[in-house]
Amino acid sequence: MVGDGDTAVPEIRVEGLGKAFGRREVLRDVSFTVGRGGFLTLFGPNGAGKTTTLRLVATLLRPSSGSVAVAGYDLKDDPMPVRRAIGFISHNALLYRDLTAQENLRFYADMYGVADPGRRIGELLERVELSHRRYDVVSTYSKGMLQRLAIARALLHEPRVLLLDEPHSGLDPHAVEILDGLLGEIRAAHTFVMATHNLRQGLALADQVMILDAGRVVFSHVGRLAADEFAAVYHEHVREGALV
Repeated sequence: MVGDGDTAVPEIRVEGLGKAFGRREVLRDVSFTVGRGGFLTLFGPNGAGKTTTLRLVATLLRPSSGSVAVAGYDLKDDPMPVRRAIGFISHNALLYRDLTAQENLRFYADMYGVADPGRRIGELLERVELSHRRYDVVSTYSKGMLQRLAIARALLHEPRVLLLDEPHSGLDPHAVEILDGLLGEIRAAHTFVMATHNLRQGLALADQVMILDAGRVVFSHVGRLAADEFAAVYHEHVREGALV
């Protein structure tokens, strides 16, 4: 483990990452680094390996090869410090549908040892515009409300790193507006990796981009790119699938 005070150490370091399910290899030799406060967007067609990459970094899957380090902690040494440093927003809201919003967030607050959980929960429910539904069972929530509560869950323990897997998928326009506003608000305080098919949203906050195809990195760039320039690069490297 490298000390947190060493600012030269990337906040996320992935080296030679590979993942196979039985004989099917879905990720091969993926490497990248993201500095503290950076925002990496992963693009690629369905099945390219974007979600697998995020789930490996989030410690939800075990790598077949390679290494992952987050916030100076190597996943192979001990996954628990890595998990505490990460907030994960995915297609699965990771919420208990038979509990209220308040009960869900209190469960996660207790799991992460959040200081003053009542204040933190109230603050986050206000920010995602769900304070008026805090005592309602989550099974009564719309897709957009579930995703907004999932954002509150992911931010609850004030993680240094946020992993976003198609966070805008299925959201209504108001929920998209809330999510984009919140991401812009917290942009400077976190390090991000986001997977998306959406060109505009994917490039809006990113300061580095990467394209995956068939489990491999086919393009990587540090720095901002104009949408038309990136679209041309994408279609040069990816034959199937489209950006929106």
